[in-house]
Amino acid sequence: MKKPELLAPAGDFEKLKIAIEYGADAVYAGVSHFSLRCHSGKEFDYETFKEAVDYAHERGVKVYATVNSFPFENQLPLVESHIKKLKEIGVDAMIISTLGVIAKAKEIAPEIDIHLSTQANALNSWDYKAYRDFGVKRIIAARETSLKDLIKIKEKVPDVEVEIFVHGAMCFAYSGRCLLSAVQFGRNPNKGSCANDCRYPYVLYAENPETGTMFKMEEYEDGTYIMNAKDLCLIKHIPEILDAGVVDSLKIEGRTKAPYYVAVVTKAYRDAIDEYLSSGKCDCEKYYKEILTTKNRGLTDAYLVKRPYERDDTQNLETSLTHGEWQVSGVVTQEGDSFMCKYKTFPGDVVEILLPKNAKISPCENEIGKIWQEDGKWYLKFNKIVTKSGKELNAVHSGNQNPIMLPCKLPPLTFLRKKVEYSPNGV
Repeated sequence: MKKPELLAPAGDFEKLKIAIEYGADAVYAGVSHFSLRCHSGKEFDYETFKEAVDYAHERGVKVYATVNSFPFENQLPLVESHIKKLKEIGVDAMIISTLGVIAKAKEIAPEIDIHLSTQANALNSWDYKAYRDFGVKRIIAARETSLKDLIKIKEKVPDVEVEIFVHGAMCFAYSGRCLLSAVQFGRNPNKGSCANDCRYPYVLYAENPETGTMFKMEEYEDGTYIMNAKDLCLIKHIPEILDAGVVDSLKIEGRTKAPYYVAVVTKAYRDAIDEYLSSGKCDCEKYYKEILTTKNRGLTDAYLVKRPYERDDTQNLETSLTHGEWQVSGVVTQEGDSFMCKYKTFPGDVVEILLPKNAKISPCENEIGKIWQEDGKWYLKFNKIVTKSGKELNAVHSGNQNPIMLPCKLPPLTFLRKKVEYSPNGV
């Protein structure tokens, strides 16, 4: 059985490191220029992006650069300059949406692979053959593509790699072809500045043109989230996807998501893939429950295993975001002897330890606290809150920039989390 690549988002250098530590085979990222996540891309400039690429390569992880926006005529010289810089940086592939940019990339950097963005909406073997002949090595399938179609496409075009989205935000529009933000905010989604207008609540009206009477229709007090799509989650379909043998890369959406999201989702899919490949079985429900600890809009398996017209559960009309069951309390520093607070922690608090992939730790206990394992999970109890400089605190809250000591060392980028209760409306 073929082992597919696990591809994770890297919205900044920290998230790139987390994606790698939690099991990604490759990451995708970019500077703000000509990326469909231009705000995330601002986390990198060319210098730091080079550092990130080198960091990944030193650990055997590939980096794919996003160049998938739709440039106007006056931007073409900038696109050309951008491609030259990505060549110097040494990315493993460029993710591109348009034929013109593909042609220019092949001219400037023929040694760098081209991956066709999902924005190009490739849906059939004719599309795949045409893009293959144009020099594309991999096609990121349109989200509307079914697994049955991918099997047929791969039979006809076996020499093109296939990448699919398995997790993350879903766009209300067809394969992301939306101009709603451009209408309301002057922000062009196809140039990377989507304002997520489909996530807002809207108030609906019905007008009788003969009488001029207008009726206001409300399903919920704050309006109706009529365009709000649930998040994609295919963790339960890992066996079917791997059995099909036609998918070369499983992609997680989320360059603008929190570091905790990157860690949890990457590790869940890594573990599910590895478990099924090694044993032929997958406790996918366990990994699904783990994913529920992250913030989401509700989860759906969308269109890979069912046609769009067969679905009636892909929207969340009640709220644009559902809180996960867990709150991140802290992230362990690179030194491993302390953590940075992300929530609030008091003496006596017990937090669960979320370890990077393949990390090993041992129990310990001292005046600062105790670390132990129970029912296959690791926990930490704080006896006291002590800063790295030696100051004892009554509590520590998010925003405090003092590293807080741990009872013993933990792997860098380990997450500490605690279960919390949220009200039904997510407040």
